[in-house]
Amino acid sequence: MSDVAHEGTSGGPPETEDTSWRKRYWKKNLRLMITLLVIWFTVSFGFGILLIEPLNNIVILGFPLGLWFAQQGSIYVFVVLILVYALWMDKIDDEFGVSERNEEGGYK
Repeated sequence: MSDVAHEGTSGGPPETEDTSWRKRYWKKNLRLMITLLVIWFTVSFGFGILLIEPLNNIVILGFPLGLWFAQQGSIYVFVVLILVYALWMDKIDDEFGVSERNEEGGYK
């Protein structure tokens, strides 16, 4: 994440360097991943498997909702979650100054 080469005999970062930003960065990243995985699990396993029978009582465009979640819905939600993760991580990267984009918006 950093272009700075660390020199030292221990192979770790120098003791004078403040690495607390890395812990905050990882904590935000981990919180985002866990939230999105819980949403994905709820949609794919909860709606597509556990709640399929009650959801099948709801019919949209001629298809039972439980079947739709099991076959299509979880895939659509997964693709949307990938987009949300990418956009949200761009914001987090910008916040911590580790963005891969240059000033013009292109990638380095």
